[in-house]
Amino acid sequence: MGTRATVILEACNEYDPERIRRIVRAGLEHLDLAPHGRTLVKPNCVASGKHFPHAFTRPEFLEGVLLALKDRTNAPLDDFAVGERCGITVPTRYAFKEAGYYPMLQRVGARPVHFDEVSQVEIPLDHEDRLRDSLFTPAPVAAADFFVNCPKFKAHPWTTVTFSLKNYIGIQDDRHRLIDHDHKLNEKIADLQYIAQPQFIAIDAITAGEGRMLTPIPFDMGMVLMGDNQVAFDAVCCHIIGVDPRSVPHIRLAHERGFGPIDLDDIDVVGSVSLDEAKARAAGFRVGLIPVDEYFKGSSIRAYGGTPPQPSNTDYCWGGCPGALEEAIEILRQFDTGTDDKIPPTHIVFGAWDKPLDVNPGEKVIFMGDCATYRGPVAGRDVVIENVYQDRATKKPLDAKDVDIFGKMIGTTLAWQSMRSKDVLEIRGCPVSVAEQVLLLVKLGKLKNPYMDPLVALRFTNAYLGKRARNAMNRLLGIPYNRPGAALRGAAKPRLQLPVSTN
Repeated sequence: MGTRATVILEACNEYDPERIRRIVRAGLEHLDLAPHGRTLVKPNCVASGKHFPHAFTRPEFLEGVLLALKDRTNAPLDDFAVGERCGITVPTRYAFKEAGYYPMLQRVGARPVHFDEVSQVEIPLDHEDRLRDSLFTPAPVAAADFFVNCPKFKAHPWTTVTFSLKNYIGIQDDRHRLIDHDHKLNEKIADLQYIAQPQFIAIDAITAGEGRMLTPIPFDMGMVLMGDNQVAFDAVCCHIIGVDPRSVPHIRLAHERGFGPIDLDDIDVVGSVSLDEAKARAAGFRVGLIPVDEYFKGSSIRAYGGTPPQPSNTDYCWGGCPGALEEAIEILRQFDTGTDDKIPPTHIVFGAWDKPLDVNPGEKVIFMGDCATYRGPVAGRDVVIENVYQDRATKKPLDAKDVDIFGKMIGTTLAWQSMRSKDVLEIRGCPVSVAEQVLLLVKLGKLKNPYMDPLVALRFTNAYLGKRARNAMNRLLGIPYNRPGAALRGAAKPRLQLPVSTN
């Protein structure tokens, strides 16, 4: 096969596991790949269920991939697993259940791994321009011999697109997921690539998701794409939807750091679907990079996207609080059709804002995030909001806390009780997460709480208690939070087995 990266484009218009199996098996054969040792498959299951039908890698697609991997197995595997950490503070076991993964995994003979219920391993970094000297990842990721990335083809309101590289946000638990999930998010995604590189990638592009990440608009693309290099893979995906891959910072950064080619001349694009035909299938696909000011035009929320703490690098915080608000409002619209009518006229300010705020008496103004800054009038009185942002060097990953959704509910309720009578509110955090902004808007508009929806509350609570029980059992068994001595396998170029820090 040579050393050139290969991306395979195949037509597939329906979620037929057997058809997907044949397509993926042929792709593995073309790339001369066979699973071995500890084989781990990472889907995108950031959210699932009837309210998020197009946000996740479909179980039928995943089943076809797993069966194809088994078909290509030359010797018994030491482990065959599917692992993920879903988003918005939801237990992964709940997301897996709502996605329909468990019966599928039982049929296939693969075990589920919930990354929020396993030991976390510290991975040292020594490359230039890194955000941190180490990252934490679940032990099964660090120990995998054959790693398969199985994302969903989607747009994203923080990073333009979420293909293979961006799917790596799910290889961290909640404690570390939101660290550097701010105006440096693209750099964080690039840093995560040093943990491990997949030997194989297969993306669910049968029904893609445009416009958003958690509640995407379905877009029938009818394709299965496969490859053996993440940068090349994501670059081709960008070309398919008419986006210059160099304009997507995390793809450009990964390319510049030597993780793979970005120019089509350096990539073998093969398969039954030509690149031109793929472009025709994807014509009109909308990405999700919309400034918060524009996103809320015409709604009861007026949003102001001020500059983040380091305006020399970027004048907008694409990776933090503004995008979280966009996702939060779309989640609430799924659960409460009256969301837009119930939320009163509200002004939400992000970052440093130095222009006048046109606020009527009685309207609430929310300054969102640690970097929110403002000095000026609000409804006829002077207001001073100070920047409380802390440099990332002061944030230690080992000190990170796991605040679950019920803790966030309690915290949001207490904060709202102390602020509900005020017209000017400060909501601090870096970032203020999607879950926290959902809960804030629930209070603001007296909306239905998605986490307490009667149709999901029992299943959600059972999953939450199951997660807590498993983590309590881990502590009783002495399974540490940081497991020194584990090895990093399948590392990025150059491919080395690196020792894990014992600090």
